[in-house]
Amino acid sequence: MKIAVDAMGGDNAPKAIIEGVNLAKKEFPEIEFLLFGKQDAIESYLEDKEKITIIHTDVKIESDDEPVKAIRRKKDSSMIMAANAVKNGEADAVFSAGNTGALLAAGLFIVGRIKQIERPGLMTTLPVIGNPNQTGFDMLDLGANADNEPEHLHQYAVLGSFYAKNVRNIQKPRVALLNNGTEDSKGSMLTKKAFELLSNEPSIHFIGNVEARDILAGVADVVVTDGFTGNAVLKSIEGTALNLMSLMKTTIKNASLKGKIGGLLVKDDLKEMQKVLDYSNAGGAVLFGLKAPVVKTHGSTGPEAVKNTIKQIHTMLKTDVTGKLVAHYAKENEDK
Repeated sequence: MKIAVDAMGGDNAPKAIIEGVNLAKKEFPEIEFLLFGKQDAIESYLEDKEKITIIHTDVKIESDDEPVKAIRRKKDSSMIMAANAVKNGEADAVFSAGNTGALLAAGLFIVGRIKQIERPGLMTTLPVIGNPNQTGFDMLDLGANADNEPEHLHQYAVLGSFYAKNVRNIQKPRVALLNNGTEDSKGSMLTKKAFELLSNEPSIHFIGNVEARDILAGVADVVVTDGFTGNAVLKSIEGTALNLMSLMKTTIKNASLKGKIGGLLVKDDLKEMQKVLDYSNAGGAVLFGLKAPVVKTHGSTGPEAVKNTIKQIHTMLKTDVTGKLVAHYAKENEDK
């Protein structure tokens, strides 16, 4: 089990990336890591070199680089070298906290999509609030494709259900279509046609439309939408969580003595609440539908989030979800 790591991608690289690798090595000693980046910088944060291979490069893709140009012009960058390691069979998965667009392009053009999948979707597991029996829900597309056809949303539903079954061990995932109302007749031309396709798809448990205000309550295990809408919803959730925590801290700070004492009493509960709202605890965003796992975590990620993302990749490799997905579509093609 080998993971190719873009050690230079992200705001806090290579420190946060390597410290996260150190944590993951203790929990998953069977994983081998190929670390791409500046050797001296990587070594300064490594605790030991067991099952570690460092491939030196001074080149990195910056956050403001244009994605397609970057993968063509910066072939010696840490991200592209990591992607090529998977393409060449030297590693089983790619991990990066770097430029999202560049990683998506590298996944599509270097790692490659599974033949029967038209548009791989960017998917992450988001938290469920107030339901202790549900650990989260998978949502896609979160921005890999700004424009989608109904057939793409249909495929996202199959992909998301497949991931939920095989990686998150949900036997019969409830799949919902994000819409502006729960009625069957609601929505745009895109969602109406997608609803029809999903209603007639026998391989998934489709439960109908769901509104954005309900998704964090755990009404579904998989939520499907187009990439533009998905990205907007994700950013809204992120912004709401950050601003809510900021508001609560400011309110306590500016409160009376009684209010500040109350704030101290709920301090641990607020930390737990912040942990629940932080979806990086479940791992990173997967560009699902490629020939190998390509996983992205937030650019400002810390060591714990890096470890959680490596844990997610470990589960994907252990369950061979990509291999099973290839076999699923091959069988479907034969049946046709």
